[in-house]
Amino acid sequence: MSLVTKGIGLAKKAKHHFQDQIRERTPVYLSPVRRIERVATEERVCAMTFDDGPCRLPPNPDRSRGKPLTLVLAETLERYGARGTFDVVGDTSANYPDKPGKHGSASWGGVRYDHYPDFGKDADGGVVHCPELTARLLEGGHELTSHTYSHVLFGWKPLVYGQRKYLSGLEPVVEDLKRLHAYVEDTWHYTMRFGRPPHYVDAIQGGFTSYDAYALLGYQYMAASFDGAGWLPLATYEAEVEATWRPMEKLLLEDPDFFRGQIIFQKDGFNMARRSPIAGGLDKQLQLLTDHGYQVVTVSELLERSPFQDVLPDSETGQAARLLLGRGWCAAYQDNTIRPDAVLTRGELAMMAFGWDTVPKRIELIRSGRAPFRDLAPRHPYAAAAVRAVETRAMSAQDGRFRPDAPVTSLELAQFCATRLGRTPPLKDWSQVTHGEFLALAAGLMG
Repeated sequence: MSLVTKGIGLAKKAKHHFQDQIRERTPVYLSPVRRIERVATEERVCAMTFDDGPCRLPPNPDRSRGKPLTLVLAETLERYGARGTFDVVGDTSANYPDKPGKHGSASWGGVRYDHYPDFGKDADGGVVHCPELTARLLEGGHELTSHTYSHVLFGWKPLVYGQRKYLSGLEPVVEDLKRLHAYVEDTWHYTMRFGRPPHYVDAIQGGFTSYDAYALLGYQYMAASFDGAGWLPLATYEAEVEATWRPMEKLLLEDPDFFRGQIIFQKDGFNMARRSPIAGGLDKQLQLLTDHGYQVVTVSELLERSPFQDVLPDSETGQAARLLLGRGWCAAYQDNTIRPDAVLTRGELAMMAFGWDTVPKRIELIRSGRAPFRDLAPRHPYAAAAVRAVETRAMSAQDGRFRPDAPVTSLELAQFCATRLGRTPPLKDWSQVTHGEFLALAAGLMG
C-alpha cells in the first residue's frame, strides 16, 4: 500500500468514524425523505456529485489557461459522455464579519462561516455570481442540487466546526433553502429535487433535523457512498491528484462491479491547501470507469433506473415499492431500504400511507410538545401519521394508545385497505405481515 493510499484511508476513517457510530445507535424509520447513498442495480452505472460551486476561478495549479474550474469539470465529464450532479450554493458574500482560518485546516475558508470559492473571493462563486457557468451546466445536461444558499450550518457541530455560526431553527433553514430554490427556478426555470446539508450537519434547533426541512421542500437527501478525496490536503499536488484515482483503480481491479449504483463525492472548489486536484484527477477517474464499462449519470437518472438500496428495480418488491412511491406513499426507510422481510408494524403502516401528507402536522406536534397518544411522543417519527390514520378511520386506537410497534393483524389490514384504498383484500390468516407482502398487496389493489 502506497503512502498516498494509506493517508487517504486514515483521513476517511477519521472523517466518518463519529458519523458511523451515531448511525449504528440510531433506529431507522420509514420516512418521506430518504437518504440516497447508493442503489441496487445490476448495471455498471454510477453518479458523481460536485459540491460548493459553481467556481469562476481557474484550477490551482492552473493548467487550463484560465478556464473556470467548473467549466473544466463539465467539459471533462462531457468528453466521456458523462453527466454530473453539481451541488451548488447561492452566495456566501454575506457571511461576514469573519477571518480566514489556518491554511490547511478545516477553517481555511473562514473561522465563523464558509466562503466559496475562498475567503474574500465570494464574488467568484455561487450561482448568483456565476450565471454563465450555471447556464452552461444546464446546457450540458448536468443536474443542479441544493447545497443551500449561504452554506451556513443547519446546527451546532462541536467537532471540527465548534466555532462556526449556525442557523437558529427550522424557519431560517427552510428560508435559506427556499431562497436558493426560488432563485434557480426563477432564473433558469429549473426545479431542484435534492439537497445536501453543509458538512452533513443534520440537527436543527428545536428538535428538528434536515429531514424535516427537506420534507417541507419536497426534496430527497443526497448523500454519497464513495469519497473522491479531492478535499484532502497532502504533501504535494501530484499526491493529491493520485489520491483521487488510485483507490478507485485498486477497487476496480479487485471487483469490477464495485461502483455499481454508487454516488461519488467530489469538490467543485479548492481543498484545504487551496488546490484543486479534482481538475487533474477527474479525467483519470472517468477513464477507469469507462474502461470497466461504467456509465456516469446524474443522481436523478440513477434513481430513475433503480430507486432503492436493497431491492432490484425489476423484482416484484422493487416494482411494487416503486408504484407506491409514485403514488406519494413512504415505501422506504430513511436509509432508502425497503427491508421486504421486516414485519410490518402499525406505526409503519400509518407512515407509509400518510407520511407526506402529515409533514406540517409533525412540525406542529413537535412545537406543541403534546403527545397525540399515550404511547406516542410528539417527536416520534410516526406520531403525525398515526393521528391522520385514526382521523380517517383507516386505523383505530384503544384507551388512548396507538400501539405503533405492534404487528399489523389481518383484520387491521382489511380495515386499512378498505378505507384507504377503497378495496378489501382477500382475508388471510396472517399472524404478521411483512413489508414485501404488504407492498405486493397494496400494489395489486391499486391496479
